[in-house]
Amino acid sequence: MKFVSYEYSEGVKIGAVIDDGIIDLSDAGPSLKAVLATGPLDNLIKVAECRSPSVDLDHVVLHQVIPDTERIICVGKNYRDHAKEMGSISPTVPNLFMRTAHSLVGHQQSVLKPKVSEQYDFEGELAVIIGRGGRHIEADKALSHVAGYSCFLDGTMRDYQKHSFTAGKNFDSSGACGPWLVPAQEIPDPGELKLQTRINGTVMQDASTADMIFSVAEIISYVSEFTHLEPGDVLATGTPSGVGAGRTPPVWLAPGDHIEVEIESIGVLSNTVKAESEV
Repeated sequence: MKFVSYEYSEGVKIGAVIDDGIIDLSDAGPSLKAVLATGPLDNLIKVAECRSPSVDLDHVVLHQVIPDTERIICVGKNYRDHAKEMGSISPTVPNLFMRTAHSLVGHQQSVLKPKVSEQYDFEGELAVIIGRGGRHIEADKALSHVAGYSCFLDGTMRDYQKHSFTAGKNFDSSGACGPWLVPAQEIPDPGELKLQTRINGTVMQDASTADMIFSVAEIISYVSEFTHLEPGDVLATGTPSGVGAGRTPPVWLAPGDHIEVEIESIGVLSNTVKAESEV
């Protein structure tokens, strides 16, 4: 079962995806984040299993998985080959930065190439959605704090990143998260998932989350050392090699490009690039 934040006719609602339909779960709470704050997804799964889809999946707009998330914490250079292609050494502790909710869109929504940047890069990643909060979480217990997983596109303006990491990672609608949340119980080991990023059908990144320097559990534990994790927090776990900036010549995203981030057991996050001037 997969959970979505979707829009059909009356604002953003919670739903469960079954085959090609969506089961309306809006009576469970105003948002997935709010539902996660009340406890595990188990009860929501039981409710969904007793209902039938009410709208076709292709008739709705899918928003980023947790539209009202307050924190998107990202890990940089978490794959050795990516650190190498960027001219860096592998980190000895997680290298963190933040993204804003305004910088993300959902599945099949357009991502925007800013008019002020000519170096719009792609980074496919595994996203972790926190279900149970906590502080000073031990690594061997960290996965019990996960509600589920999703795909993540960490769109980056490399020219802006050179003088402002925050700006380079946070242009409005430059990244994406989706298409849905797959409950953690369906992915017992997030460290054994195939990840692939494709641009216009061409494979650009092809790796396994087994190649991550810091595992999902280690990332959760490290983040919880300095902040109390909350339900609905999103952790992006880093990208493998193959990004545009690491190629000769570099490959930058352009209007009309179609981007797919596919992760085993989760699905495909699909977006098309639009020029900022087109919006």
